[in-house]
Amino acid sequence: IPLTGGEQNIVIDQIADHVCELIPDGATLQFGIGEIPNAIARRLTHRKDLGIHSELVSDGMMALVQAGAVTNALKSIHRGKITAGFLFGSRQLYNWAHQNDTLELQRTEYVNHPFTIAQNKKMTAINAAIEVDLTGQVCADSIGSIFYSGAGGQTDFIYGASLSEGGLPVIVLPSSYQGSDGNIYSRIVAQLKPGAGVITTRNHVHYVATEYGIVDLYGRSISQRVKLLISIAHPQFRDDLTQSARKLRFI
Repeated sequence: IPLTGGEQNIVIDQIADHVCELIPDGATLQFGIGEIPNAIARRLTHRKDLGIHSELVSDGMMALVQAGAVTNALKSIHRGKITAGFLFGSRQLYNWAHQNDTLELQRTEYVNHPFTIAQNKKMTAINAAIEVDLTGQVCADSIGSIFYSGAGGQTDFIYGASLSEGGLPVIVLPSSYQGSDGNIYSRIVAQLKPGAGVITTRNHVHYVATEYGIVDLYGRSISQRVKLLISIAHPQFRDDLTQSARKLRFI
């Protein structure tokens, strides 16, 4: 997130606030590493009976367990256990995991299978994006044709959470970024950059959150999606996005 100091912290905190308003007690959680997941975790320390079923377990999740918010008591499968494919984080995380009988690591093809994920009630999947276009397509692994990261389990967990009873699939991203030229650009765009890959399709996306709010795109028409996404774009770009949407005949 190429913002500076306090600006970055404010954006991260605002995104986390929007997402946490929707997370209920008893939810089973999946999220990755980074400042946004950590900020979300800090806001959940007083919740009750959370569970974890995640591709990876990070320091933020460990802190939730240590705070007593995670008991795994209400998980639908692997009750009483943290279920994950791997761990990634600090030495403290690995020391905590050593001979921890509440933690079980399973094969990734099992943990990440959408129909395994969907068995957990209130499955909450929180995943980051690089940019989202006005129809709801999510790019998370490349900047145009230049690969930035791997796809990870985003597709699996967004789909699995959408099939879960009471599930909450969320895409999170700051509304803007500062380019190498010093200019500010929108992460919500009329069209993805040429060569950009689509990790979560417009047909699978549900909630999208920026620091300006959180919207639910599922089942919406293209014109409804456009208006909702523009409402959480950075105010500096909303007029341009509206004009582009009209030229593309989205609205």
